[in-house]
This record gives sequence, structure tokens and C-alpha cells, in this order.
Amino acid sequence: MAGDMVLSLGSGYGWGMTDPTSLPNFPPPPDEHPLRGRVLDALIDQGLAPDIDGDGDVAFTVQDQQLFVRCTEGDFQIMRLFGQWAISDAVPSDPLTRLATCNEITLQLNIVKAGLANDTLVVTGEHIVTPTSDVAALVNITIQLVLAGVQMWHERIMGGGGESGPGAGQPAPDGDPA
Repeated sequence: MAGDMVLSLGSGYGWGMTDPTSLPNFPPPPDEHPLRGRVLDALIDQGLAPDIDGDGDVAFTVQDQQLFVRCTEGDFQIMRLFGQWAISDAVPSDPLTRLATCNEITLQLNIVKAGLANDTLVVTGEHIVTPTSDVAALVNITIQLVLAGVQMWHERIMGGGGESGPGAGQPAPDGDPA
């Protein structure tokens, strides 16, 4: 094609380009954001295609779900993996029912917390990460826990959670356990 150019970087690696400003998105140098670099490496190794969004979070898609990782660098490195889901009109609109279901998920699952921001469900898992932490394992298990938390929240609030739905374990109106 006319106007196309190829940038070649030794050993035959190259990118076809139509716009010279569209260079590949390289991660920051390891000493600039060490935890974020480790998270990017872990996601790439898992075959996911992470990207850094405008807020500096690592964004990626897994099982058709958009998730993010926010890395806090400093004296303590904290990795927060989270997702946000719009709550549909089919979900009961009572705010106390929604919050009680979030509370159940938060209390039942280790690492994972569920909360509401207006009509958005936020499910997050957080870790303090040390230089020797297995970031790949933390990322992998937290992805699974966050997705499981979302599924559990939806099942429970829609009444599909059996005896663990909203109000389960609460005394019945006559004072007997439910």
C-alpha cells in the first residue's frame, strides 16, 4: 500500500503502520512503576491484552468482562483488581436489599469486597504486594474471585442463592430462625 511504512527493530521484528505516531504501547520502565510492570507481565503471560488507561490503571478483558488493576506504589505496594457493572432494571431496586447482598458477598469471600456506587456494582480484591509476592498467582486468583463475587451477588439478589439470599439467617417475623 502506498503510504505504509514498516518500522524494523533488528531481528526482523516490525510493525506495519499507516500513521508514524502509532507506535506500540510499551510499558513504563521497571523502576518507574515496578508493581504495574509486574501486573502487566502477569496479564501478558496469561494471554490477556492489557492496556494502561487514562487514569494509569491496567485495563484488560477476561471472559468478556472489563476489569482493571490499580497499583499504588510507595512504602507499601497495593494491588487493587476491580470491575464495575451497571445494575439492570430487572434487579430489585430496594437499596437496602442491594446493600445487604453486597455485605453478604464481602463477608463470605476472602479478599473480595462488593459495594455500590449509584446503580453500579463494584467488586474488588486487594493485596499488599512485596518484592517476593507471586503477582501472577495473585492476579489469577483475584480475577476468579472478583468474577465469582459478581455472579454470586446477582444470583443472591435475584433469589437464586438458596438459603443464603437476602434475609437468610434472619429471624422470621414470629421470632423463629428462618
